Amino acid sequence: MVDKGQVISLCRSLLWAGRQYPDYNIREYAKRRTLDGFLMNKNLTDHSKVEDAYAEGKKQLEVVERVVKVYLAYPPKTKNIMELKLQ
Repeated sequence: MVDKGQVISLCRSLLWAGRQYPDYNIREYAKRRTLDGFLMNKNLTDHSKVEDAYAEGKKQLEVVERVVKVYLAYPPKTKNIMELKLQ
């Protein structure tokens, strides 16, 4: 059975993993997608649906961590306009 602490920990882990992306647009997308997913499922009461949603969140966390490793291994050659400093 999944308790509230595990769900909050998963949400924090997803948000933390999303902050590791070097690209601003992907960081913001990961943050928005994580919060939207948790807000969409916040009213679940059926234990099997909660466990299914939690399992899906864990799979998404694994994907995010794997993709972050790839992004860090092969960083983009150009910077995003949001990351350029005004000179």
